[in-house]
Amino acid sequence: MSPNRPQSDPDALHGAVAKARQGNPEAFETVVRACEGSLRTWLATICPPGVDSDEIAQQSFIVAYTRLDHYELGTNFQAWLFTIAKFELRTEMTRLRRLTDYHQRFAPDLLRRELERRSEASPTIASEKMQYLQRCKSNLSEHLRQYLTWRYEEQVPLEEMASRSGRSVAAIKKQLWKIRQVLHECVQRQLLANGDNV
Repeated sequence: MSPNRPQSDPDALHGAVAKARQGNPEAFETVVRACEGSLRTWLATICPPGVDSDEIAQQSFIVAYTRLDHYELGTNFQAWLFTIAKFELRTEMTRLRRLTDYHQRFAPDLLRRELERRSEASPTIASEKMQYLQRCKSNLSEHLRQYLTWRYEEQVPLEEMASRSGRSVAAIKKQLWKIRQVLHECVQRQLLANGDNV
């Protein structure tokens, strides 16, 4: 969709913009209603994966409202709004690229530090964690313990587990995740209760 798409009622839009510039926020609601459909559709067609087009649209309206005094009355308001949206999208993509670059550069180092921290943990704490884990595991129902046995002791593939239990692979993955969460929380509670350094 082109930023120069004609308005269905350009006079009403220009009137609402003029009122909004004079400090009438309700008039800007009219502007939003008149433009949001075309703006959101246009953004949805150009936003790359990982970018929320609705968020860009909302931010674009906020920026447009705060910069209404920069808009030249009588010109194509929608084209002006789409230009703002284009810059907001560019800013968001730059932010995401920097974030990705940061994680690519620093995540391996953070992971290495965490692994070192864990490997340097007290053997006593590690031993206690294993005892707590066994205790927490024994509190699970028999069929949940069976999932753990299949997966972590017998190394049964997820597909085979699904076949044995009559469930989908996705359901098995979700069940294992829930079991791990329950066990983790149980172990953490016991560590805290005993004053151990988590």
